Parts: sequence; C-alpha cells; structure tokens
Amino acid sequence: MNCPFCGYSDCKVVDSRPTEEGQAIRRRRECIDCNKRFTTYEKIEQVPLIVIKKGGNREPFDSNKVINGIIRSCEKRPVSLKDIEMIISEIEKEVYNSLEREITTELIGELVMIHLKKLDEVAYVRFASVYREFKDINTFLGELKKLLDEKH
Repeated sequence: MNCPFCGYSDCKVVDSRPTEEGQAIRRRRECIDCNKRFTTYEKIEQVPLIVIKKGGNREPFDSNKVINGIIRSCEKRPVSLKDIEMIISEIEKEVYNSLEREITTELIGELVMIHLKKLDEVAYVRFASVYREFKDINTFLGELKKLLDEKH
C-alpha cells in the first residue's frame, strides 16, 4: 500500500475493525517512512450483475429501482422503511447468491412479490398490478381471488 502523503510503498496496519454494516474492514495504517497515518477500506469485490429487460436490453442491476417500486407499492400503508430495507436486503442476497451473472426482470419482480405478499397484501396487489400489467378490472379481480383462495 503506497502512502498517500509521501508515496512510500511500505506501511504497517495499526488498527483493523469491521465497518458498522459489516461489509468492509476499516484499517488504520502508518507509513514506515514519514510516520503519517491514513485509513483504507477492504471489501469483497462484487462481480457486476446484469439485468435482462423485457425487450432484451441489458443493464447493470440497480437496487434503487427495486426500492422505488416497493416504496410506491407501500405508500400510505403501515410498512416501515426498515421492513422495506429488509426486503431489499433479502432480494439482493437471493439474486447474488444465485451465482447467475445475468438475471431477468421477471425473476426480480417475482422475488419482490413473494416478499410483499408476506409483508402487506395491499402493497403486493399494487405491485402486481403494475408488474403484471393488469389490463382490466377482471385481471385485478382474478389476482385478488387467488390471494383470498390462498388464505383459506
């Protein structure tokens, strides 16, 4: 590790500790030559995940798009931001642990619906109506009927 102050190529680690999220390790280092201290972070290298859109286009996975869709579905519902963050965390884990480097928007949408159905049925139906592109009231009623049948 090169010192950011003098450029010397050797330093010693003075302190190491995990970050609050546990996703990286924070290291305090001291340059052997100039004795100045600096901080570095070590984290797992993430292989980029590519999402295949309905039209066949490919783009990098963006969890913010998923978050925005879930937040819209949960608007004016008794769902906390902590619950939404937990869903996002679970979906990201499932997607990255699948070991696939390309996933479809359909898979992401299905994962969101599985988690929303457990959390809040109204938010689930809202998300499903946009995701599945309900064309009319009969499609909407069909989804509600399936939901009611699962409860009984």
